Amino acid sequence: ARIDRQIREAQEQGLFDDLPGMGKPLAGLDRPHDGMWWVNKLLDREDIRGAPPTLAIRKAREEALERVPTAGSEAEVRDLVDGVNQKIRQINRLAADGPPSTTMPIVVEDAVRSWRAR
Repeated sequence: ARIDRQIREAQEQGLFDDLPGMGKPLAGLDRPHDGMWWVNKLLDREDIRGAPPTLAIRKAREEALERVPTAGSEAEVRDLVDGVNQKIRQINRLAADGPPSTTMPIVVEDAVRSWRAR
C-alpha cells in the first residue's frame, strides 16, 4: 500500500512523464523468450569487443535474424541463415572459453517464411 501510494504520488507530480521510450512498444516483444536477454543487451550497450565466442555467436544470431526481413531474395535468406548456423554449430561442438553455448541454430524454413510474410 505504501509503495502504491508513492507511485501514485510520483505519477501525479509528473515524475514519469519524460521517461525514455514513453509511448513506444517494448523492444523484443515479438521475439521468442531468451533467458540470456540481459547478455545481449550488455553486448549491444557496451559494444563489447573480443567477447567470448559463446557470447559473440548469440550476437551474430540476433544480427542475422534482424537482417532476414531486408534480404533481397529467398536465396539470400538461406545463405545468411546457413552461414550463421554453421558458426553456431561449430561453437556448440567446441569447448570454448566463456560460458557454455546454448545458442540454437535458426530454423531455415521459419526464416524463409518470415521473409515471405514481410
